Amino acid sequence: MITNTELEYKGDLYPTKIVAFEHEVDSVCFHTDNSVILKVTVLRDSLIRFRFTTKGYFSNDFSYAIDKSHSHGYNFLEVSEVEDYYQVKTSKVQCRIQKADMRLSIFDLKDNLILEDELGFHWEESYEYGGNIVKMSKSSKDGECFYGLGDKATQLNLKGKRLENFATDQYAFQKDQEPLYKVVPFYIGLHNKKSYGIFFDNTFRTYFDFCHERRNVASYWAEGGEMNYYFIYGPQMQDVVTTFTDLTGKPELPPLWALGYHQCKWSYYPESNLKEVAAKFRELKIPCDALYLDIDYMEGFRCFTWNKEYFPDPKRMVAELAEDGFKTVVIIDPGIKIDKEYSIYKEALKNDYFCKRADGPYMKGKVWPGECNFPDYTNPAVREWWAGLFKELISEIGVKGVWNDMNEPAVMEVPNKTFPMDVRHDYDGNPCSHRKAHNIYGTQMARATYHGVKRFAYPKRPFVITRSAYAGAQRYTSSWTGDNVATWEHLWIANIQVQRMSISGMGFTGSDIGGFAEQPSGELYARWIQLGVFHPFCRTHSSGDHGDQEPWAFDEEVIDITRKFVSLRYQLLPYLYTMFWQYIEEGIPMLKPLVYYDQDDIQTHYRNDEFVFGNQILVCPILEPNSLGRRMYIPRGQWYNYWTNEEVKGGKEIWVDTKFDEIPLFVKAGAVIPKYPIQQYVGELEFDELTLDIYYKKGKEKSVVYEDAQDGYDYKKGRYSFLSFQTIGKEKELIIQLHKEGKYDTNYSKYKINLVGLPFKVKEIEIDNEKVLFDEKTFGNEGYLVVYKGFTELHIIG
Repeated sequence: MITNTELEYKGDLYPTKIVAFEHEVDSVCFHTDNSVILKVTVLRDSLIRFRFTTKGYFSNDFSYAIDKSHSHGYNFLEVSEVEDYYQVKTSKVQCRIQKADMRLSIFDLKDNLILEDELGFHWEESYEYGGNIVKMSKSSKDGECFYGLGDKATQLNLKGKRLENFATDQYAFQKDQEPLYKVVPFYIGLHNKKSYGIFFDNTFRTYFDFCHERRNVASYWAEGGEMNYYFIYGPQMQDVVTTFTDLTGKPELPPLWALGYHQCKWSYYPESNLKEVAAKFRELKIPCDALYLDIDYMEGFRCFTWNKEYFPDPKRMVAELAEDGFKTVVIIDPGIKIDKEYSIYKEALKNDYFCKRADGPYMKGKVWPGECNFPDYTNPAVREWWAGLFKELISEIGVKGVWNDMNEPAVMEVPNKTFPMDVRHDYDGNPCSHRKAHNIYGTQMARATYHGVKRFAYPKRPFVITRSAYAGAQRYTSSWTGDNVATWEHLWIANIQVQRMSISGMGFTGSDIGGFAEQPSGELYARWIQLGVFHPFCRTHSSGDHGDQEPWAFDEEVIDITRKFVSLRYQLLPYLYTMFWQYIEEGIPMLKPLVYYDQDDIQTHYRNDEFVFGNQILVCPILEPNSLGRRMYIPRGQWYNYWTNEEVKGGKEIWVDTKFDEIPLFVKAGAVIPKYPIQQYVGELEFDELTLDIYYKKGKEKSVVYEDAQDGYDYKKGRYSFLSFQTIGKEKELIIQLHKEGKYDTNYSKYKINLVGLPFKVKEIEIDNEKVLFDEKTFGNEGYLVVYKGFTELHIIG
């Protein structure tokens, strides 16, 4: 007779001693006498995967995050055994696995310790769900800093924080609130001027503790699945971020219009309202490329339908907006209304495409249309079906982009805001519960959307934006930081969030300018615009419940500031497009926090506000009301104040005066900054010259400019223009060397060169060894020089 049904509590379990190992090509498996297996796989000399199982065998190896289209390779691998440990050595690092307990330590080739286990891998059996709660703890060094983890509303440096990864609809979230919409379980550690990265590729709810619970211990754990992580060695943070971005994948180039300014609201309807907004942008000459339709454009919030009362002829309307340069972007949510007369619902029901509960019924939840069922986007057949649904929107009506929202997935009027955990998913042939699939649901929806938009937009490029995402989502979609609030604190949060997303692989990100919830003052909106134009994705978005938030909802001064800064963004489009090219080609983040830019300078380790936009423009937003200046840190090197052209020596904190229509902007000495003329939308103007702002530096500096047809796929066939500029500054001479690659011939024929900071008066100019006559009245220290674009070397002599 059983008199006590209480289970024996076993607590944490640990690997015991290693009893065997085998080495096969790029992998080494270590076996303990309590059936733990550690598989160490060397993907590159600086990229090593560690995968643990406690059951004596591994489950099917599958990941949504890893970019399988990219191959890896290492230069050197040696496995050896000494008395106490095994060693796996590459040309960059050496990993030691202790025989007694399987704890790991990783060193560089000079025996400097990079990372070591504290307790190392351990686990706890999960009686309620089955499987294990898997845990890892690492020792943290004195002065160690931590960065990354994607969308977090907290300090850039995560030291002392505990954070949670579970995609959650957090309307009007607060500073330090956890969790948020996105899940990027990747962090960067920095100590002793050396950086490394950890990517914990586990889609269950995960947690990270950066010396919060224990002073010198960093740990991470998951509520299920495997302990499966990738170690990335720098030693520069640039190397870590580039390798991680390469591992999880990079997007294709967006159409250039997607990098313009976008305007959105919940909601623009009826058609006359949308047309009024479009007309006002053109009347005020505030550049804008895209207008968004939120859920009210649909018939009863049913996806892929139109409310014919509000929008009687969407094809005509979209075409008329396009004639004036506006691209239409529409929202599509995952919830499909339960309605037997609704064709999308009937089709999904017929093909058994909806998610089911554990005992068989379809998952049912309330969102905007009322009671809904939800497609299982982890099923390849469902993704293919979903992609096909975009034919009418894209190829027939002419919509240019799709906005995926509510895809955490969000469910209303339930305590946990999402699906019950017993919901079942196909998971690409690896059936599982929602506990495992929750964090990747939004990414798989965006993936299916991307393939649909791409299919029907061809030969143009697709544009997709998502709210929820897991690591690797950047292969399919851009993102924004969700339902923020019109407060100064949220302006501070937005600045950090987008920097953090940029070094977490998801560069194409922005915030709702002005705040989604509540109503900004004119001053706050102006300051947010001044920051937002330096984010890769640039969109004003607001909840109509709280009033209007178009630029003209404020006074003339705010309108002028909006026009000034949005126009500056349009001038800088070739610079921004070049940033994007370097992101997709080399994995270089478009925004660089100061610690990324110069990790050896300890003064950068706790800076939140300043960042480098691209490679050569330093941005520092004004984050407090009534401010006409602020203290900021200038990174090491020489910089020029963008507004005054005053030269500043970096490596120190300084006071910078600003006006209401300015924020602190600095340009790196030696930089060549390309500019287009101001356009009201991408492609509005044909122009015959590209402006080059060239900032003098004593010494050498390299700059690049990437251009192509601004849409389509010819760039993949070599039809692009990649210009490499090198400036060489001497006491009485500035040399500008130009090298061009690619088969694309730009429409303009000449460069308009503005010279900034020349320390001498120009007496002579040579272009490709030929002297050029010039009039000192029109060309001098403040003038400009027009040069035909075919030059290879320009000498400006004092």
